[in-house]
Amino acid sequence: MAQITITPAALAILKQKELTDKTMLLITDDAGGKYSIDGGACSIGGKFSIIIVDELEPQYDIKLEGPEGINFYTSNYDMTFLGDGLKLDAKYGALRLSNSNKLLDTFLGIADAKDILAYLDDKSNTEVGNC
Repeated sequence: MAQITITPAALAILKQKELTDKTMLLITDDAGGKYSIDGGACSIGGKFSIIIVDELEPQYDIKLEGPEGINFYTSNYDMTFLGDGLKLDAKYGALRLSNSNKLLDTFLGIADAKDILAYLDDKSNTEVGNC
């Protein structure tokens, strides 16, 4: 089972946002996934997000164990970009994600899956972004 280190600063943010008892996904935000917030093809592997879900979908079958029973779930696809030695930290009030080799993202987005799907389902949201 994979692990994620969560620093005290990051843990404080998760607690302040009342997320510690939620089911959370850690995803690559590349505009190709169901819950992608604001990524795009040129951002693959450079932007990540935390998505709050009511229940897990089968593709998110990798559990990232953290301290105090805080767990994230991710997919094989996302692990390609996440790598080993994951660490969730905070600086200047923002969540940062790194692995044993590099800093992955300095400002993780956090969103509720229901809000993302409702936004995407609203046909009036026709803005198309690109690189």
